[in-house]
Order: sequence, then C-alpha cells, then structure tokens
Amino acid sequence: MPPSFTINLLQGSVSFSLAKESAQALQAALDALVQDLKAIAAQGDQRKRPDPKPNMEHRCLGPVFFEAFCNPNICASPFAAKVLITVRDEKIRLSGETELTRLREDLNQYLDAI
Repeated sequence: MPPSFTINLLQGSVSFSLAKESAQALQAALDALVQDLKAIAAQGDQRKRPDPKPNMEHRCLGPVFFEAFCNPNICASPFAAKVLITVRDEKIRLSGETELTRLREDLNQYLDAI
C-alpha cells in the first residue's frame, strides 16, 4: 500500500491517497507557479506594472478530490505565496491554506517515498 500524501496546513495537516501521476502533475503545476512568481518579482523592480499571470488551479480526481489554487498576482515572491487547498470525498470536505514552499516540500517528500 503506497504512503499517504500529507499536506501541512497553517493549522494542522491532512493526509489522503494520491496517485503518482497526479502528484507529478501537481509538481509540474507548482513549478510553473514558481516561475510565474519569479517573473512577477523580476518585473516589480521596474517602474511599470507587472504583466498579470493566470491563476494556478490544479485538480486531482480519484477516490479523493483535491484542488490547489493560487493567484500569483497578489504574492510578492514564491516565499510569501499561499495556496488554498480543498480535499473532499462523499463524506467530508476540508478547505485550508498552506505556504507554497511547505506544499512543495510535502510533495517532494511524498514523491521520494513512493
């Protein structure tokens, strides 16, 4: 049985099963988000308004529905970014917030374990 994916939230944590392919797709989405945040931060040094970037919305379907959302246009840097998450199945729904850097660390630990 594969290990559970555990996300450390600002208050508490949540664990659920996540397919390796879904975890890798989430990792790619988070990497793209970091690149967008870095581009925005680099443009912030100029005197013009940064070009807006699209929101990161990633969904993983399976026995448990997982969604991650982040608006890169309101974050000063990848280190300040927060990701809103939703985990739900037919019996429970949990919504919370985690730091982008923490979510990436949790995901890397999960991918190393599977």
